[in-house]
Amino acid sequence: MSLADGLFTGLTLTVMGMGLVFLLLAILWGLLTLLLRLDREPTSQAAEGGGAAVTPAMPPSAPDIAADGPDPDLRSAIAVAVLIHQAALRKQAAPTMRSHWPGSLLYASRWVAAGRHQQIENWHPRKH
Repeated sequence: MSLADGLFTGLTLTVMGMGLVFLLLAILWGLLTLLLRLDREPTSQAAEGGGAAVTPAMPPSAPDIAADGPDPDLRSAIAVAVLIHQAALRKQAAPTMRSHWPGSLLYASRWVAAGRHQQIENWHPRKH
């Protein structure tokens, strides 16, 4: 087999393989387009021909809240509660998220050991 025959065989396989892939992609595209057309809600033109027009339902009304949201005291209480919760969870994250007991992986690199040290140490917020 000569070099030209091998090159021709390789190019033929490449073109046939890529052609098959793009053919299947085109078939999938056509199927998705067909499904989207079948799944579409009836338009007003279809409603005029045979019945009443479809009106979208109104969403259920939300409780009456002032335009700017809840009162400032409630907002500040929520903010304080969220910050306290985050600070408490931050201290618990290292022991609960650890998958190996400290010292059990003695073959770990210095980078892994430094990362574990940062996870195990409790985080303290800066004092401003």
